[in-house]
Amino acid sequence: MLPLLLLLLATAHGLDKIGYQPTLASADLGGLTTTSTFTLEQPRCVFRNLREDAAIWLVVATDRAAVNFNSSVKPGTPESAFQRFPAHVPAYMTLNTTILNYPCPETPGGITVLRVGSETGCAGDETRPTCNGPLPGPGPYRVKFLALADSRPLLETEWSEPITLRTAQPSGSIAAMGSGRGAGMVALTSILSILFAILLAGLVAMLIWGSDACSGSSTFSKPEAVTVRRYNTHHAYDQPAARL
Repeated sequence: MLPLLLLLLATAHGLDKIGYQPTLASADLGGLTTTSTFTLEQPRCVFRNLREDAAIWLVVATDRAAVNFNSSVKPGTPESAFQRFPAHVPAYMTLNTTILNYPCPETPGGITVLRVGSETGCAGDETRPTCNGPLPGPGPYRVKFLALADSRPLLETEWSEPITLRTAQPSGSIAAMGSGRGAGMVALTSILSILFAILLAGLVAMLIWGSDACSGSSTFSKPEAVTVRRYNTHHAYDQPAARL
């Protein structure tokens, strides 16, 4: 009964539904989901004939609360604040922009994805209730786009399929996964360490031997002093000429 009442309330506000379902970006990009973020395709060529001053918001809700979301909730209020999600509010509104940022057809080379949960600086700042902060858990979550004009809902898309984020593995499970090849890695590391030690010892020995060889070949003995004796040839003096 409650979902029907909410639908009637949205209809009373003149809200139209578009047959478009938000989807995750192409798998070619990689990193579509992390432990706190996910990446969506931008709603290009979806909001046709929409006023240029209308604001297009992304609504993020838990899987169970999506069906009960009230589209008349205004963004930037405690009822739709990121900081109160999901403990106190079932959904929050973020990533507002205009139709000008979702051109149709697509601009070549342009950015065509939305990273949900990428802002960390405002996650605890209650003065920024529309923060695109990291998601608080693995989910699952559902999202839809909602167009507002003067805070009045105009158009909305369908809810996406449930989006589940990755979960961080405990360190114990990571160790268990690697235990099968842990022994082999230890043995290989030990062998490589021994070989490296042998190689290093051989290199040091070669350096020492080479140093000794060079020092032996370059040592010169001091030559002995050569003593030159002077002989006095007294018998060789010139004899005086014979007298006549």
